Amino acid sequence: MTAPAQADIIDGKAFAAGLRARIAEAVPAFQAATGRVPGLAVVLVGDDPASAVYVGSKGKATVAAGMASFEHRLSATATQDEVEALLAHLNADAAVDGILLQLPLPGHLDEQRAVATIDPDKDVDGLTPVSAGRLALGMAGMVPCTPYGCLLLLQDRLGDLSGKEAVVIGRSILVGKPMAALLLDANATVTMAHSRTKNLPALVRRADIVVAAVGRPEMVKGDWIKPGAVVIDVGINRLPPAEGAAKGKLVGDVDYAGAAAVASAITPVPGGVGPMTIACLLRNTLVAAHRRAGLPDPEGF
Repeated sequence: MTAPAQADIIDGKAFAAGLRARIAEAVPAFQAATGRVPGLAVVLVGDDPASAVYVGSKGKATVAAGMASFEHRLSATATQDEVEALLAHLNADAAVDGILLQLPLPGHLDEQRAVATIDPDKDVDGLTPVSAGRLALGMAGMVPCTPYGCLLLLQDRLGDLSGKEAVVIGRSILVGKPMAALLLDANATVTMAHSRTKNLPALVRRADIVVAAVGRPEMVKGDWIKPGAVVIDVGINRLPPAEGAAKGKLVGDVDYAGAAAVASAITPVPGGVGPMTIACLLRNTLVAAHRRAGLPDPEGF
């Protein structure tokens, strides 16, 4: 690859808008076949302000796509049994095709146990042990929204990923591990890097694809990037506010200016990966609805 003068910006916001529009166009056919629209239930426990904003935006996007939105809120003092009882109720609700438990939960609750309560066929966040196992084995199942959104952006930019060398920085169950599995399934050659990886810059310099998901602001420097590589920055970090400013600047896990001078394409922060998460949540709900109804997966998703 030859490095351009300046990397192309991968516009996740525009791609997500197009995906959401195609999902909305597919809903009427499902409704005609089943007599109902796909339904997404979101469960919020407690009163975390950021989580409340996320839940609200997910509900609006669901309705805008022509789907049914079910929002359930439990108090911050809800017990493990109360959370799991609600999830079991939603598992049994025929109108609900997707269940999303908004994380993090209040500290006294066991997140893994609660997530494992969700029916894997309704697990549109792709976080249950069954969903993770299906992904690892290459079986059909629900895929975590953020890494799937990253994959769509990469395929849109590069087409076939076969033989591409990819480095995924970060090994979380939310992004890093499923991202590596998706890239492997797309026939890329994948290296997972993490906090104990030795000589990380040299490792990254080999990669045609770099996916950064570590939660450390601007950790990946421009001179780490192979000329012409494609960079997907999953991180979103707020720097301390400058003097006189109310809020600090939002940055990713990659030094954007440095990387953009070397890469062929890069996602901005904000406006890159972030918008893809909700779009892929709607995509997963549509796919789950089709599978639950015994219909073939919708084409093009």
